[in-house]
Amino acid sequence: MRLRSFAVVALFASVVLGAQEDSSPADDRDLPLDPERTFSLDTDEGTWISVDVSPDGETVVFDLLGDLYMMPLTGGEAVPLTDGMPYDNQPRYSPDGSEVVFVSDRDGSENLWLIDIVSKETRQLTNGSTKSYESPEWLPDGNYVVAATAENMAVRGDARNPKLWMWHVDGGTGIQIIKEPGSLRITGPTPTPDGRHIWFAQRTNLWQYNAILPQYQLAVYDRDTGEQYTRSSRYGSAFRPTVSPDGAWLVYGTRHEEHTGLRLRELTTGEERWLAYPVTRDDQESVASSDVLPGMSFTPDSTEVVVSYGGKIWRVPIAEGREPVAVPFRIQTKLDIGPELAFKYPVSNERLFTVRQIRDAVPSPNADQLAFAALDRLYVVSLPDGEPRRLTSLEVVEAQPTWSPDGEWVTFVTWSPGGGHLYKTRVDGSVEPTQLTTTAAIYQTPVWSPDGDRIVAIQGPARAMQEAAGPFASGASQNIVSVPFDGGAWTMIAPTDGRRVPHFTRDADRIFLYHPEDGLVSIRWDGTDEQAHVKVTGATETGRPEPVPASVVLISPSGQRAFAQVDNNLYVLEVPVIGGDTPTVSVANPESAVVPVRQLTEVGGQFPVWSRDGLVHWSIGNAHFIYDIDDARAAEAVRTDAVSDDQSDDDSDSDDDSDSEDDGEDEGYLATEIRIAVEAQRDFPDGFGVLRGGRVVTMRGNQVIENADLIVQGNRILDIGRRGTVQFPDFARIFDVSGTTIVPGFVDTHAHMRPTFGVHKTQPWTYLANLAYGVTTTRDPQTGTTDVLTYGDLVETGTTVGPRIYSTGPGVFSAEQIKDLDHARDVLSRYSDYYDTKTIKMYTSGNRQQRQWILMAAREQELLPTTEGALDMKYNMEMMLDGYPGQEHSFPIFPIYNDVVRLTAETGLAYTPTLLVSYGGPFGENYFYTRENPHDDPKLRRFTPHSVLDGSTRRRGAGVGPGPGGWFRDEEHVFDDHAKGVKAIVEAGGRVGVGSHGQLQGLGYHWELWAMQSGGLSEHDALRTATILGAESIGLDGDLGTIEPGKLADLVILEENPLDDIRHTNTIRYVMKNGRLYYGDTLNERWPDERTLEITWQSDEPDNLPAGIRD
Repeated sequence: MRLRSFAVVALFASVVLGAQEDSSPADDRDLPLDPERTFSLDTDEGTWISVDVSPDGETVVFDLLGDLYMMPLTGGEAVPLTDGMPYDNQPRYSPDGSEVVFVSDRDGSENLWLIDIVSKETRQLTNGSTKSYESPEWLPDGNYVVAATAENMAVRGDARNPKLWMWHVDGGTGIQIIKEPGSLRITGPTPTPDGRHIWFAQRTNLWQYNAILPQYQLAVYDRDTGEQYTRSSRYGSAFRPTVSPDGAWLVYGTRHEEHTGLRLRELTTGEERWLAYPVTRDDQESVASSDVLPGMSFTPDSTEVVVSYGGKIWRVPIAEGREPVAVPFRIQTKLDIGPELAFKYPVSNERLFTVRQIRDAVPSPNADQLAFAALDRLYVVSLPDGEPRRLTSLEVVEAQPTWSPDGEWVTFVTWSPGGGHLYKTRVDGSVEPTQLTTTAAIYQTPVWSPDGDRIVAIQGPARAMQEAAGPFASGASQNIVSVPFDGGAWTMIAPTDGRRVPHFTRDADRIFLYHPEDGLVSIRWDGTDEQAHVKVTGATETGRPEPVPASVVLISPSGQRAFAQVDNNLYVLEVPVIGGDTPTVSVANPESAVVPVRQLTEVGGQFPVWSRDGLVHWSIGNAHFIYDIDDARAAEAVRTDAVSDDQSDDDSDSDDDSDSEDDGEDEGYLATEIRIAVEAQRDFPDGFGVLRGGRVVTMRGNQVIENADLIVQGNRILDIGRRGTVQFPDFARIFDVSGTTIVPGFVDTHAHMRPTFGVHKTQPWTYLANLAYGVTTTRDPQTGTTDVLTYGDLVETGTTVGPRIYSTGPGVFSAEQIKDLDHARDVLSRYSDYYDTKTIKMYTSGNRQQRQWILMAAREQELLPTTEGALDMKYNMEMMLDGYPGQEHSFPIFPIYNDVVRLTAETGLAYTPTLLVSYGGPFGENYFYTRENPHDDPKLRRFTPHSVLDGSTRRRGAGVGPGPGGWFRDEEHVFDDHAKGVKAIVEAGGRVGVGSHGQLQGLGYHWELWAMQSGGLSEHDALRTATILGAESIGLDGDLGTIEPGKLADLVILEENPLDDIRHTNTIRYVMKNGRLYYGDTLNERWPDERTLEITWQSDEPDNLPAGIRD
């Protein structure tokens, strides 16, 4: 409802026409990040504009790129009402026109705010620190504001589903109007003029990939009775209800065919007709953080609807047959932008490098040596400063060592394509390793019993590991078994039933294990008498009903303490013995825990283990840590005494305080950190070759060299020019590639290629599939685990064949609960100091204040942070304005206009749209799956396990699981609409990368590239996104992305010219990676070594069997 007020006329004259009062816009600077850049915006169009008309009908207020603007309803120069770093949107005038309510994160978290439109003074209406707010609207009396609110994007589950609330403008914490069911998602509340009813849109859950309509319907809430009623049933959904001031009309949005339109309903009769079509594409297939449609408003006389579409603002008459009237606007302003993060990461030419990760490190019984795995081989090192040495000469995967009680032997697991075994070897190397098991299987986490008689391990059939196509091998952890110390057949102790990580106290009678639900348990050697000892939990994350459980809990040798990992951090706690129910210890706040709890890490840690003498050990990256609890306690006691003495001195000599200098804070006890430097040799091929006669598309501007000589020496390009114009020695190997087109190796900036975790495989099929399809460099943003560090180093050595493996490592999630900038520095040092990932993935890690702390810490540590797109346009804009240099996934809405296009280009954001999993509509991959025939592609069948191809191609479900939505009419697909935005960004000088998202390894990269080009991008610009722009996106353009002297010899040799047709990118004759030339169809190496690729991942086929139905 709009109560008429003429106060706005006078205030607009003062604000817009330049009266004497201070008319500077409101800008609260409570966010920690200071702007360092400005973006000059001059535009007469905008993306996703929410607009409201003043109660007197003279002015409008609207939002654009996080600022609020005012101007006359007739149009003109828009004047900022707010500006600065805060992101302000969804403004609505108060009934008397004196204030505007809006959503803002100016205090670091999203809240509702009020602004006086004359004085520009703001006041905070809500005080959440983890909330999100949508579609605020005033009740007609002006005393209350209603809105939809929920926990922010850092939260999962029902707590993210907005519910209807109201707040009094003079204070209070608010009242929830609609609470249940938890799965109900509400948006767009709007009251009727009498204030009795509130219209809104509702759906089940926040969003759905590959959505099948309808998603939303209209409903109305009766404030007198508390009843609510559904008031629509349209196939295309119904959303963003807007009631006219006279109560006669309701306008709402709906989908018709593939477009969005506005429907007009006469409330007295229920009759409806179309008002406008098409309008702004709705956001019903994403999280719709700024509602499903931009805000619109009736004029006070109820004759027109003021709405934005097509990037403009319009006055649409409700009378039939009348033409809409444009409300022209122009914005000329400078937007505050955060710092630029643009780091370069040269590819080293050094022959040796230090391995980035040690795994499964375990101290010897006398604590003077450490056994561990590096590069999937077994090593031992004398502590604290010995040189690592290999324990065996086996050429298989070696992992998870465990010491014999006398410290003379190490037992470990192996894996090769034929299966795995348990081995033992003498630490002094005096004898060859001994195979202990008689049956090939997958063995994991062995441990020697304290009496030295037996070795306990987790066992499963070798087939489970052999057939595993992803990171987890289903069925690989079936049994708890024991093996005699001198070898022999294994003996069943018990089925695992979810239990894992067998270990012991000093007593050999009971085997301890960890169960994710039951906690730390123990059993006898015959598998009986299970006892539960303690459960360990972390914090209860907002929106979750239960606290986070520990990922592992290990009993100490004495049996009195436990070592627990919760999320990324490690804790030691006392184990209470109480009988009855299993005690639960929360380590969320160690100071208030029910038993003594000590947090050992802020940076994080992995591979926790006890030493025999009760010290705790862990590793992270290639660093190993030792923590002595008794020494820590002693140091704390000394520190406490010193603090007490200082306080006494302060009381007696306080006059001298001003002259004293702070000598620095005593950090207290710190764990001993030992860097384990395992040196490995990079793969440097020894060859001198010439690719002669091909067309070379260098990606240096528009340069194309016909009939070229391309000279490769070692792993780099030595020279290039037209045939006969460059020199090379007589002994160089010449390859006639006449008729082909040579382009730089493809860069996949969003490649999920996760091989098996834990015990590794020798050759991941995902790496080969991508390399065979010309992808020579990959970056995985969010790997789930740190296994990628070892796999990447194995590729670096040439032991594993694959593209260059870059990654962010595991994402920085909200579970980190970033407390301040120093905490962000600690968390990010995990990546800069230990993982050496170069980039990180900030994965919706809290409110904007927390996300800015992460950005600030990343800048200090020269890390390039990229962000999860999260189907949230507002969040995308916030991250871009803050200066985040990367975004994964598409903007959820389209089209994007000049404001967003230029902001994306000028901030330098590396935009990887991953159109195969398009936001805001069906996944693009479904288009290709239903129009191509990947199942029968011979090359794809060679490089992809049959089970994966069948799962992807025989039946298509919705999203990542089974269900409807596997096929769509052509016009329902949105990837070509997103691709138009890609075209605009690239042509504006922006940076866009190709990210296949791991949807279909290898071929999926080409599908993604073709989808990106479908919006009209030129073939040359499309190739730029696949090469130089991708390399720039991850800081590697100094060595990759173009064909020129000095750059790495990563090339794709194509049978056809992709400048003629982008689909020719898949006509691959050869792939050269790091100076090695491979046949594209087989990945057999042609030069400088001739090697045949061994296929190890294909399961047997039921061919030529004597039994079965015959024709």
